[in-house]
Amino acid sequence: MTVELFAGIPVSNLDAALEWYERLFGSPPSFRPNDSEAVWELGEHRYVFIEHWPEHFGHARHLLFVDDLEARVAKIAERGLSPAQREAYPNGVSKASYRDPDGNMFEFGGAAPASLR
Repeated sequence: MTVELFAGIPVSNLDAALEWYERLFGSPPSFRPNDSEAVWELGEHRYVFIEHWPEHFGHARHLLFVDDLEARVAKIAERGLSPAQREAYPNGVSKASYRDPDGNMFEFGGAAPASLR
């Protein structure tokens, strides 16, 4: 049995969100199912989509654990985005939190670098 995960993020301005998420993920959407949505494939059977849904924007929160946290944060910085917050936990995990123009939170977690422990 295959499970496909589609994690949705409601946005108030699709064009602004498209530009921001392209910088966050480093690519244009994998596909556009219609005029109000854009979908990025982050891994096999794992997708994130933005949807123009102004009545619900600003309340999404997603966290992805990655093997290459610091490299990913550096690449995102090259595209002009900086984490809104960085956290390190006693168990050796670190997290970088980003907020889109609507206030939705997208976080990446992984092993904390020595400088954050």
